[in-house]
Order: sequence, then structure tokens, then C-alpha cells
Amino acid sequence: MKVTAKATYTILEDERDDVIDFANYLERIVPDKYEDLNLVIDLLQYEKLTLDQLIHFIKLSNYQRGGEKSFVFVNEDIDYDLIPDEMLVVPTLQEAADIIEMEEIERDLGF
Repeated sequence: MKVTAKATYTILEDERDDVIDFANYLERIVPDKYEDLNLVIDLLQYEKLTLDQLIHFIKLSNYQRGGEKSFVFVNEDIDYDLIPDEMLVVPTLQEAADIIEMEEIERDLGF
């Protein structure tokens, strides 16, 4: 896994080619190592990402967002109309950064 730390968030990127294995791996390590961070999960390499594959991340998404931290996925090929409301998926890393910035402002204002 490739980890890129930014000022207000951390990007986690799979270096292998198995999105379900990556979801399972993150489910084990995020609560211990990254639970206090806003996270961007870079799934850009998965050009044919399906909703069934993305759903493997839903438990982790709910966990991280429940702790008042941002959890944003980046993939440009998934059908955004099918994504559950509990998950945030955007097509670019810049949009993920923008979402995190907006969510940080909302948290600071008490929303």
C-alpha cells in the first residue's frame, strides 16, 4: 500500500490488483493506524470498479465517518447514481481534497 500524507488528510492507494483484498486489509489496519485521520482511498487504478466491489468498503466508511473523520473514495469509472448515501465517491484526487476541506469547515462550525 502506498501512503501519501497531506496537510489535512492521508491518501491510501492499493499497489496490488485486488480491490476486495485491499478493502479487507484496510478494515484491519485503519482502526489501529489511521482512525484519527481524514482518509482518501485512491481506487483510480480500478477502471472497471463495480458497486459490489465498492460495497466491501462500506463498514469501514461508516466506522471512519462515525468518528467524525472524512472518508472519500476516488474512482472515475463507477456509476455515481448507484453509490449508497453512506459513501462518498469522487472522480479526482482534487475533488476529494475539496470534500475534506468542506467537511472540516462544517465540523468546525458544529454541523
